[in-house]
Amino acid sequence: MKAILALTDGTVFEGEQFGATGEAIGEVVFNTSMTGYQEVLTDPSYKGQIVTMTYPLIGNYGCNEADVESIGPQVEGFVVREYSAYHSNWRSKWSLDTYLSEHGIIGIQGIDTRALTRRLRVHGVMNGCLSTDDLNPENLVAKAQAWPGLVGWDLVQRVTCPNPYAWRNSHQEENGQPSAVRHQQEGSGLTNNLLTDNRQATVSNSHKVIALDFGIKYNILRQLTEHGCEVQVVPAQTTAEDILAAEPDGVFLSNGPGDPMPVGYAIETIQGLIGKKPLFGICLGHQLLGLALGGKTYKLKFGHRGANQPVKHLESDRVEITSQNHGFCVDIDSLPNSVDITHINLNDNTLEGIQHREYPLFSVQYHPEASPGPHDSSYLFSRFTEMMDEC
Repeated sequence: MKAILALTDGTVFEGEQFGATGEAIGEVVFNTSMTGYQEVLTDPSYKGQIVTMTYPLIGNYGCNEADVESIGPQVEGFVVREYSAYHSNWRSKWSLDTYLSEHGIIGIQGIDTRALTRRLRVHGVMNGCLSTDDLNPENLVAKAQAWPGLVGWDLVQRVTCPNPYAWRNSHQEENGQPSAVRHQQEGSGLTNNLLTDNRQATVSNSHKVIALDFGIKYNILRQLTEHGCEVQVVPAQTTAEDILAAEPDGVFLSNGPGDPMPVGYAIETIQGLIGKKPLFGICLGHQLLGLALGGKTYKLKFGHRGANQPVKHLESDRVEITSQNHGFCVDIDSLPNSVDITHINLNDNTLEGIQHREYPLFSVQYHPEASPGPHDSSYLFSRFTEMMDEC
């Protein structure tokens, strides 16, 4: 079936549909990862976006039950150069076509993704309309132009969990879903012992951590648990008073989609936690922490998305290859003198990490949990547990 992707600048790409049919509107972005397309698809930070993979062949190892980062695919649409209808891997359960179709995600293949990526790099990310129904290019361009975009839109409300739940690294349940899926649906309540009823962690943990869910990835929760944490995930609207009443050893600020500025309730919560509990933020959590400390954020031209982004750790003078997914950034010059810069992106010298000189808190813009990506930065989870030990 024919499919068309139209951009706000009037550029139109014609290709073939795979996955679901219909129409989708979102911000068109590109990801430079060579593998990990299922993790990309299910990353809540992509809510509101149509994702283009720069690697030309996608779908060759299929999809499975384990390589998910949330309850299901989060992207608005998926763009590839060549979709591999034949999938071969011992863990594969579905083709990518079947996986997208079952979750209502439209895919388009057969377009020049190199030309699309170059346009986005030169002119910046732009809104797009992907359709298999309306094949009139002028109509699709007009729809893309009419869409307001991500700036000023609180997308966290679309991805945060409805109820608190305790995470455990049980990997799979009988229905093929990670245990958190069932917990999100049931809810467990926020209590001062964090883990309630029979939802006990699979290892003996020593740190009680509350994770604010702005669109949290499962592998972050896996990493926290593997580093000795009992983790309870709570909705993004949870107040500082409720979190402090639960008496956690530390608070984690998760990744998530879109513009951090409209998420004022989270900024207020973080301000109520600063200096009272150790804080560790990743991606959107890093941006919200920067805003809570008095900084400002701005939108990047085309963002950083991929598993191959070089970041310099200023203290050690080492370069880490990192996994990233963000379109907004904290302004270095806006931060107060009490905040130290810890990491810098070597591609464009933007801010990648901060820590406070007085309070036990730090954050990074990139994803130390990878998934997909390298493990150069996994030490940050150990740093968080060491910080909790010291407090």
